[in-house]
Amino acid sequence: MGTDISPFDSIRYIPLLYDNSDSTNSALSLILTLRPEWRESKATIDFVRFTDGITNTLLKAINKLPGLSQTEIDNDAVLLRAYGKGTDVLIDREKESLAHSLLARNSLAPSLLARFENGLLYKYIQGNVCAPADLRRPEVWRGVAQRLGEWHATLPISSISSTCPTPTQLAPHNKRASLAAMASLTPGKPIPNVWTTMQKWILALPTSTTTERNRLEQLQKELEWLTNLLGDTPGIGGSNQFVFAHCDLLSGNVIIEPTPSSASASRRSSASGGSEELETAAVVSFIDYEYATPAPASFDIANHFAEWGGFDCDFTVLPTRRVRRAFLQDYLQSFSMHQNRTYKDSELDELFEQVDQCRGVPGFYWGIWALIQAQISLIEFDYAAYAEIRLGEYWAWKREFSGEREKAGEKMPTREARWAQEE
Repeated sequence: MGTDISPFDSIRYIPLLYDNSDSTNSALSLILTLRPEWRESKATIDFVRFTDGITNTLLKAINKLPGLSQTEIDNDAVLLRAYGKGTDVLIDREKESLAHSLLARNSLAPSLLARFENGLLYKYIQGNVCAPADLRRPEVWRGVAQRLGEWHATLPISSISSTCPTPTQLAPHNKRASLAAMASLTPGKPIPNVWTTMQKWILALPTSTTTERNRLEQLQKELEWLTNLLGDTPGIGGSNQFVFAHCDLLSGNVIIEPTPSSASASRRSSASGGSEELETAAVVSFIDYEYATPAPASFDIANHFAEWGGFDCDFTVLPTRRVRRAFLQDYLQSFSMHQNRTYKDSELDELFEQVDQCRGVPGFYWGIWALIQAQISLIEFDYAAYAEIRLGEYWAWKREFSGEREKAGEKMPTREARWAQEE
């Protein structure tokens, strides 16, 4: 009688640990286990450390064999990503591996080569990692819009969710309460999803002091209010409410791939039949899928727009109404092409309003995340201050949404003013 093997179990497992305090030796052990043929040329193996992220350790392993060009060396390179300390409370690592495998099967991610005790090994993607300023370049944001439309149109959410959460999807503390809260927050919807992820995080917040307990209670009430307001956001053209969302499209997770010299300008068509000549869209890929989960498309898009300001949260460079609408045109054209349909101008209007209404949610999401990171991370980053900035985005949006700010006669905050700007 045969035994069922889950996709997670089919991913090669290396029973070794990456140790940040002994980085080179522990990384070398992992790479030589994966690539035993490199043992004879161990002296030419080198590691390049990437410093764009604030959660994990990311190393590029290369073998500088004599006579190889840089392109040939990169073709055989391996990325080693080691998880940040304590991040299992934030991230379901099994779901991450399943998401990566699905994306790789759809040619939307580099091949996943192996998982190890505290991380993953996967093929290196050639290209340039974006900086926040790159996200604001028209050819790049057009490429992001088109790739994101492909993701949302083609990837099934069933591989990373179910109608009943598994033990690994629950907060490590008070799992019974977490299960009940997740089930009641979004009844009948796939779990996990972006809303239940925030629920899991809130239940993992510290409660040692009265201040901490009060904050948890406040955030819980806000999550329930947000879910009631936005939890039933409709999908595009009557499609599923949730899409396979990346949920972490910051600049460091967008790779600009090499572009053929023969590339030329394209034209964008509208549902009403008009068209305009546009600059060639860059070919981009997305990396790092640890936060990928079912979510409304509007959340994934609004979250990406928030990243235009980088970790410095420069609100003055966020996309204006005109740019957001142009982004959504490219997104909808790609989404519709991959679903063999034509989008309507009314769908563009609807999605524009959904993204607009969702603009405060990323601040809430990452604010909770940063409160947890402030307790567990060993990385030199002021997570506590970052949490207050991101949560401040949410409170500013809510006061604008409710009309409280205008009623009080106060000046519109910078982020909200930029968001309302037409050009």
